[in-house]
Amino acid sequence: MITFDDVTYTYPESSSAALRDVSLQIGAGEFVLLVGGSGAGKSTLLRAMNGLVPHFYGGVWRGHVLLDGVDTLTRQPHELAGQVGFVFQDPEAQAVAEEVENELAFGMENLGLDPLLMRRRVEEVLHQLDLDHLRKRRISTLSGGERQRLAIAAALTMQPRALLLDEPTSQLDPQSAEELLTLLQKLNADLGITVVISEHRLERVVQYADRILYMADGAIAADDLPRAALAAIPFTPPVATLGKALGWAPLPLSVREARRFAAAGPLPASPTVGGVSATPSLISGGGQGGGAGDPLLELRNLSFAYAGVEVLRNVNLVVQRGEVLAVMGRNGAGKTTLLKLIVGLLQPSGGTVRLASERVSGRPVSELARCIGYVPQNARVTLFADTVSDELRFTLRGHHLPVDEQRVNDTLAALGIAQHAARYPRDLSIGEQQRVGIAALLVANPDVVLLDEPTRGLDYANKAALVAYLDTLKRQGRAVVLVTHDVELVAEVADRVALLANGEVAVSGPTRTVLGGSLIFSTQVGKLYGNGMLTAKDVMRSEE
Repeated sequence: MITFDDVTYTYPESSSAALRDVSLQIGAGEFVLLVGGSGAGKSTLLRAMNGLVPHFYGGVWRGHVLLDGVDTLTRQPHELAGQVGFVFQDPEAQAVAEEVENELAFGMENLGLDPLLMRRRVEEVLHQLDLDHLRKRRISTLSGGERQRLAIAAALTMQPRALLLDEPTSQLDPQSAEELLTLLQKLNADLGITVVISEHRLERVVQYADRILYMADGAIAADDLPRAALAAIPFTPPVATLGKALGWAPLPLSVREARRFAAAGPLPASPTVGGVSATPSLISGGGQGGGAGDPLLELRNLSFAYAGVEVLRNVNLVVQRGEVLAVMGRNGAGKTTLLKLIVGLLQPSGGTVRLASERVSGRPVSELARCIGYVPQNARVTLFADTVSDELRFTLRGHHLPVDEQRVNDTLAALGIAQHAARYPRDLSIGEQQRVGIAALLVANPDVVLLDEPTRGLDYANKAALVAYLDTLKRQGRAVVLVTHDVELVAEVADRVALLANGEVAVSGPTRTVLGGSLIFSTQVGKLYGNGMLTAKDVMRSEE
């Protein structure tokens, strides 16, 4: 269905090619997983499949992309929209209407479809993606995950023959992600829709794929069946990582496949604290500093309402120095609202925020920003300077701190973006932009660090670098509040977890206790073994 014939492409004003000598074929009805590091060319490859590259982006193009034998150079993207649906990595920029229902109808209206047909399709996708209760909501009031589901629903209303999705689960909670992927698998199996997904969280997607394309430096470095590809590429989901280490063959793609190997071996011993075996209720998460410092950030009976609708109710949380608190929950639970209340972007309808025992609710954001740093879900909105380095310099000047070039360079290096120091930030990939936003925050050394979905667009290597940096912040005595759906990240770095449900703290406690006792918010290794195990490292340590 989709054929690339010796395609090389370079974006305008770029000195290096984003795609290099790409030749491949994707057949009708295939489910293809596209993987690779941040900036490897995955998003560009997807854009080339529906003609956005080069029609919309411009640049230097060589080669041909054929869609059912038709060269995309001879068709404009809007002419291909009925055949190829596209979901961007940045769903915030994809919406054009004000309300959810109108957004779903927009594409079909442009194709001149019958109103009764449009109504039927809208109702179907509202039900399929659990958006019915949001049908009349203004899109500007939706959470990041709700916007992501809306973007996917809008693509599905067009009933395309191929569906291209760029990081479609990056802002979805685990249950919503599983429901989405199950739906995509059903559409693929029952209707023969070709599905091509670019995704960093392989643990969510790999079991559904027929084939994996691995990209590196703009080229297709590997094209193989999932098991063979995972055996060859440098990063793998947790159960496959465990399988490689323990010699499991064939390599498991899912917890279900790994269970028969785990059942055949001895049950790993519980993780230990101070050399003494401990139950999950007695031990914290991956960090070493949880609970060791003095209370730095306190939320007391914090409440908030949008237009009379209560979003948060009586939230009570304490974050200590040298501690990482992960805030998790379903999409729309109020997690991002909580961060905005802490940093002063929103004012509570009740309760207080205290920093080092002093009430800070009501203080100007400019005053709070010196000691409470915040990176939003979409870091792109914070980037405006001419170069990556200038973003960090601006932060230092804004806080009346010396512009220390060594400090700037060290922060960029710690987050793996030193090579982009002179580049225009908005030309970077979403994952790279995310790291620039985090670097621009951390260069000022705030006492409290608030990160909203910090691993969005990050590959495994860059996620590991982020984990290492967060460990550094903990050793320095800073408090970190992490809003994320990435349970594997939480298992690695968080000391405590607070689960929000319907605007309230449903559960709060040590990471192993909360994740180990959850059916939804659990890691692959946790599902496999239980017994306080959360990561492949836990299992390997027990084997020593």
